Amino acid sequence: MDVVRFYSNIIKRNMDKPEKINKLINFGLTTAYYYVSIFKDKRGPNSLHYLTKYCIKSIKDSLENPQNSAWVNIFSPCEFLIALDIKPLFIEAYSSFMSGFFIEDYLIDTAESRGISNTLCSYHKTFIGANELKILKKPEFMLTTSSICDANVPTFRYLSKKQNVPLYIIDVPYKYSKEAVAYVKKQLIEMVEKLEEVFKRKLDLDKLREVVKIENKTRTLINKYLNYLKEKTLLIPMTFEMYMLFASHIFIGSKEILKFYEMLLDDIKNAPPRSGKSIFFVHLLPIFEKNFQDYFNFSNKFHIAGSDLNFDYLDEIDEKDPFRGIAEKLILNTFNGEMERKVTRIRELIEKIKPDGIIQFCHLGCKQSIGGTFIIKDLATKMGIPFLYLDGDCVDKRNNQVGQNRTRLEAFLEML
Repeated sequence: MDVVRFYSNIIKRNMDKPEKINKLINFGLTTAYYYVSIFKDKRGPNSLHYLTKYCIKSIKDSLENPQNSAWVNIFSPCEFLIALDIKPLFIEAYSSFMSGFFIEDYLIDTAESRGISNTLCSYHKTFIGANELKILKKPEFMLTTSSICDANVPTFRYLSKKQNVPLYIIDVPYKYSKEAVAYVKKQLIEMVEKLEEVFKRKLDLDKLREVVKIENKTRTLINKYLNYLKEKTLLIPMTFEMYMLFASHIFIGSKEILKFYEMLLDDIKNAPPRSGKSIFFVHLLPIFEKNFQDYFNFSNKFHIAGSDLNFDYLDEIDEKDPFRGIAEKLILNTFNGEMERKVTRIRELIEKIKPDGIIQFCHLGCKQSIGGTFIIKDLATKMGIPFLYLDGDCVDKRNNQVGQNRTRLEAFLEML
């Protein structure tokens, strides 16, 4: 019997005992951490091994230290949390781990039974379900932005009211202007004041500048890494590309993530020349979908050439005025504003990476992703690159049509 499934059944049988569930989840994460530490998967690069351990540990640390944690979404400006030594827990990652435990269906059903719409993103429903069952211990602070995901603001408002925890929402304008930058900068200053009040510590501006300096060094490595993808191949699982969201977003600016990208750059430099067919993914990768696992995990026949979500901001941040620099980063993110901004970045990435095909997996509940599908398809047509889009769910496995996905995916890959 599958060990994870067996453990999942134990968790599900105790869903009415939140303290016990906390211990079971913590034990599961601890076991996973030591397992990947001891039994290194030799099929993947060293950077994969390092990042896997880091991601598991970061989730575990946040859950074990709620008194020093803040709940965030993936586009939150976590540079301030890093500088203040506050542990961020981003809801998309937590929900993915719960799907890895095979309990997301129970959490989603719980959220819907309490009145949450079934059309809401399953990342959010899973997280809300865990709150409804009191599995998650409340943090000291919540932080989100208005950009990209239309579920962020209502979800965080609901959680803040439910848990009686202070929340700060950063309103990010669609269009870039001096006035927009000043508007967001003012909010960031106010947000820091709230953080200082809640956590009873002062932000050291020099430490924030050091975080931004490390982030700029990291982004230099990201751009160098991009330049190798057109000619080199790393054999990786789909989870690696999603784990990279920890590195490219939430924890960028930390020394550990700088080390990861140094390792990743070394790995790609020493990787063999590209062979087989490379696939560039738009937005998210369905890491729990069996067909994709069968075709892409550690495959040298069809390998992953990256996803646009990990390259949504590639410029430097002003180190002298980090508040202004981070405000610009939030506004100029390619997932913020009009779809043309995202399409332009995808075109730039395609021209640099030169993949053999593009796949967009349209995550149910993500209106931003689904709404731009045919615009991106039109771009692929103009660039002469085969394009496939599939509807499904990156968290709730029940929403994936496995048979239909296999038929369409196999037809696409055979065409390549």
